[in-house]
Amino acid sequence: MCEDNHCGLARRALFVTGAAAALTLGSVSFASAADGDQETRTVRGTLPPGSPDFVYVPVEVPAGVREIKVAYTYDRPSVPAGTTGNALDIGVFDDRGTELGGRGFRGWSGGARTEFFLRADDATPGYLPGPVREGTWHIALGPYTVAPQGLAYEITITLTYGEPGEATRPVYPPERAKGRGRAWYRGDCHLHSWYSDGRRTPAEIGALARAAGLDFINSSDHNTHSAHAHWADVAGDDLLVMLGEEITTRNGHVVALGTDPGTFIDWRYRARDNRFGRFARQIRRAGGLVVPAHPHATCVGCNWKFGFGEADAVEVWNGPYTPDDEVTLADWDSMLVASVRGERGWIPAMGSSDAHRDPDAVGSPQTVVLADDLTRQAIQEGIRAGRSYIAESARLALSFRASGGRGEHAGIGERLAVGRDTPVTVRLEVTGAPRCTVRFVTDQGVLHTSAPLPVAGAGVVEWRTTPSYAAYVRAELRHEAAAGPLPGPLAAFTNPVFLGR
Repeated sequence: MCEDNHCGLARRALFVTGAAAALTLGSVSFASAADGDQETRTVRGTLPPGSPDFVYVPVEVPAGVREIKVAYTYDRPSVPAGTTGNALDIGVFDDRGTELGGRGFRGWSGGARTEFFLRADDATPGYLPGPVREGTWHIALGPYTVAPQGLAYEITITLTYGEPGEATRPVYPPERAKGRGRAWYRGDCHLHSWYSDGRRTPAEIGALARAAGLDFINSSDHNTHSAHAHWADVAGDDLLVMLGEEITTRNGHVVALGTDPGTFIDWRYRARDNRFGRFARQIRRAGGLVVPAHPHATCVGCNWKFGFGEADAVEVWNGPYTPDDEVTLADWDSMLVASVRGERGWIPAMGSSDAHRDPDAVGSPQTVVLADDLTRQAIQEGIRAGRSYIAESARLALSFRASGGRGEHAGIGERLAVGRDTPVTVRLEVTGAPRCTVRFVTDQGVLHTSAPLPVAGAGVVEWRTTPSYAAYVRAELRHEAAAGPLPGPLAAFTNPVFLGR
């Protein structure tokens, strides 16, 4: 028998929190008990198709609770081809409430786990340790997709009574590594650990990052900052670890890159709620960059619908190069054209692995940044300025610049300030790109394509133009195409050099 029957959602209350509509069900109550005792309640219900994005189950937590544990299951019926099945995410908010952007967040595991616990001295990965205070807590359900038959769920809540454990003070990684002064540094800014839906520990990710030749990484677990306190032992003189989050909304994902330790960014809104600007500003106030991730990904809810007015950079290449990356590259290039028309500022491109588990390769691709030092601030400044290129691995290195006839020169992300009809030489030097073809892309499209580089992978390609003919030039290195006129997959590409005053 259901102890607090939510079946059919008979006692629901639909309300709007200032963003996405949410559903609050009837409360689950507990009576106080002696130290060491446990109490368990089970609730069941069914969510219909078209349910709000978030459904909250209030839990009345009495005084004297040492630990709260939650387990859940839901049905996964067969559905016709082309129809979404059931997927139910889960998290929890404490007695401080569920207000959008509020302080009540205590953890989120999405669909990665079927149970979790919290207490003062420990918590399941994805959740924040801390006291289990008396008051109304809320289990947050996220019906990501609902089958036509509805989504039947069961939640089991167990409270353990007793003295709380001693809370530990979090230790965060330093904001500086040894570095080489002003130099090119390699990084992967989109990674997932077992603190969300990844399968690797921070230590395993750190080892893979070093093996991939990286100088910096960014922690970006989905909708939680719980990993922040678990990277200090991974960082070192040779590896800068920045902290962030992948904010996974129903209308696209965005990486908060290099925020202050302990920063949580809410994700419970859609584009139609007109709330993204508020949280983009929060990312920047916390010292981070706003980077829309995989904007044209095809998974449910992954396609970016918030526009790019708040973006500091955009993730053009995500993991193994696929057709959705090709679409993103073309879309980004169109934004470059709009920028030279003066319609908006330009947005630099990035690339990251989005690695979750084996065989996902950390550092493939990677963003190579010209920075004044190996610090959080210097790396962010290089990314924001577009002084970067994206490479499939550390084996590939390049130099790309434009020069005028009187010694003027500009590198990636810079402007060569010469007259409209001044002859300009564009030069790419590359190593580690065997049999790759070099393409120079401008606001008119591809205006120069080289012969394949030698098997040794090293070469120099030059092209001459003028600012009146090409407002910007960027370089692409592509593998040999399997067949037909289409270009092969990317091996590397650069942010542009702008030409003209």
